[in-house]
Formats: sequence, C-alpha cells, structure tokens
Amino acid sequence: MKKHYRKENDCLNCGTILQGKFCYKCGQENLEIKESFGHMMSHTISDYFHFDDQFFHTLKPLFLKPGFLTAEYLAGRRARYLHPVKMYIFISLVYFIVLFQTGHNPVKVNHAIPGKSTDVKLLIDSIEKDPDIPTFLKEKAISELKKDNQKDGVITVTDDDANSSKYFLSPTGNDTSYNAYLVTQKKLPENKKDSFFLQLYNKKAFAYKAEYGERTKEVILEQFKHNIPKMMFLMLPLCALILMIAFWNNRKYYVEYLIYSFHLHCFLFLFLTILMILEWLYPANWRGVTSWLNLLATIAIIWYIYKSLKVVYQRSTLRTITKLIGASFMYMIAFTACVTVAFLITAILA
Repeated sequence: MKKHYRKENDCLNCGTILQGKFCYKCGQENLEIKESFGHMMSHTISDYFHFDDQFFHTLKPLFLKPGFLTAEYLAGRRARYLHPVKMYIFISLVYFIVLFQTGHNPVKVNHAIPGKSTDVKLLIDSIEKDPDIPTFLKEKAISELKKDNQKDGVITVTDDDANSSKYFLSPTGNDTSYNAYLVTQKKLPENKKDSFFLQLYNKKAFAYKAEYGERTKEVILEQFKHNIPKMMFLMLPLCALILMIAFWNNRKYYVEYLIYSFHLHCFLFLFLTILMILEWLYPANWRGVTSWLNLLATIAIIWYIYKSLKVVYQRSTLRTITKLIGASFMYMIAFTACVTVAFLITAILA
C-alpha cells in the first residue's frame, strides 16, 4: 500500500535529522500528519497484516524447528519473527479460552431423585447423543457413571451424594456461626485454643457458609479457574530459573533462558489447543482415538523439548536427556507448589 511521506527530513516526534524514512533514534516513520481517511485506514490495515504476517511466519519454525526461534532471537535475527512476549500473550489467550470452553465445563447429568432409580444405559445413551458435549468429556462422564453404585444395571443417587457440596471447607467444631466460634475459643485455656492459621481458616469457612452455602465449592473453583492464566504467567520466570540451574555451565544470562521459556510455552499452549479442538470435533464413537492421541501427543512433546534443549544449549544427547529429566522434575515440583499457593490465595481472597 502506498504511503505518503513528508518532504522535510526532521522527525516530528523527537526532532532528529533523518537519514531515511524512519527515525534512527525513536523509530517513528516520517509520514504526512494530514492524511485522508483512506490513507489512515490503509496504514492501519498494513500494520495489522504486518503483525499477521509475522505471526504466521513464526508458526512454522515454532512447530517444525524446535529451539530455532530461540537461537535466532539470541543471535539478533528478530525482525522477521513475532516477539516472544507478544506471541505468548496471544497464544495463551486462545489456549485458555478453548480450555475453559472444553475441559472446565462440567457435564450435567440429571441424576435420579434420592431414593429412586435411573437406568444407566439410558443416561449413557443420552450423553453419547448430546451434540453439545465434547467427545473426551463424554468418555469421562460415561466412565464415572459406570463406577457409580450399580445393581442389575441400575444407578442410585443417595442423599450423601446430593449433599456432598455442603462439606467443602466446613468449619471445625460444632459452632453454628463465627461469633459462636469466638465465644467457644475464649472459654478454652490457652493451650487448647486453635492456632492462628486454624482460626483464620474457620473465619473464612464461616464467611463462605454464610454467603454461598452449598455453592462454596463451585464459587472457589470458578475463581481458581480464572487465576490459572496468571499463575502460568508467573511460572515462566520459574521455568527460566530452573533451566538456568540445570544448564549453569552454559554461562548464559537469565533473560536468555526466559526467552526459551516463552517459546516453549507458546509451543505447548498452541499444541494443546489443537489437540483439544481435534477431540472436540471427531465423532463420539471414536472412543479409542483419545487414548492413542494423548499417547502420541506426550511422545511428541517430550521429543520437542529434548530437541529444542539440544539446539539451544548445545549439549550431548546423554547430557541433554539427564538435564531434561532433572529440569522436568523441578518444574513439576514448582508447578505443584504454584497450584497449591494459587488455590489457597483464591480461597482466602474469593
């Protein structure tokens, strides 16, 4: 698209004398400030498709050349590829939207009224024929149904099953309110009073009980679901730190490990997004496909991580494998700790 450049050679943004169409100090393009609506729109579209072109130009090496993008970025060849942080934000947004629309949507099965019975086969048939339920969720729901209490092909829902949500984050003791709990604590000797953390737990438990009642579990899990993207973003610097420890002899700067962490998570999120969409689309009667697909996906991810580590950090095959195992173990510990902390923070602040 044709652009209208100014005849003057001074930068309107910082006043630098230009030696081309772009300012070498601030980077602003020397365009005419008075432009028609058509020129303004064409410039906007050009910028958009520049991002679009960068994104699709980045996808091919991201998938087919493990570690290539990180090596290119560290070598200074960056203009043709999308910046790792921009790419991560865009891909993670798509990933979590798809994830919340599939794996986090509960399958609602109308159980029988307590004391009555429902034919398991009818429930399974209704789930299989429901077009709004993704395939992998159908399989999960059906397997759970088959694990339920069965007798002669009949499933029964008891009062304990129906009321199980009442016992999520229940206060300790038999007090009916937080004020009653405080009165009980004051009457106890110092060595028998609840600890500070147990008192804090009971305070939140009574608050949940008063505000949400049986919906406590649902509310906390919903809030936790929305905190997962923030938690994963915080996992990036932890992943980089783990890699820095594992490959300490490479003597790279921390930010270089961080760039690799961004690229790796971009691949994982995009790869998992494609898997979820595939599982969502293929017919429900392809039950055996999910297990094989998950197995192949696991092998592909392990191979990708191994290959990318070997390309970026230039270690032997044996050393790369041992570093991969050690880093994976540390990552799982960090991930578990982050999930636990995120859940506790969600429960406290929700």
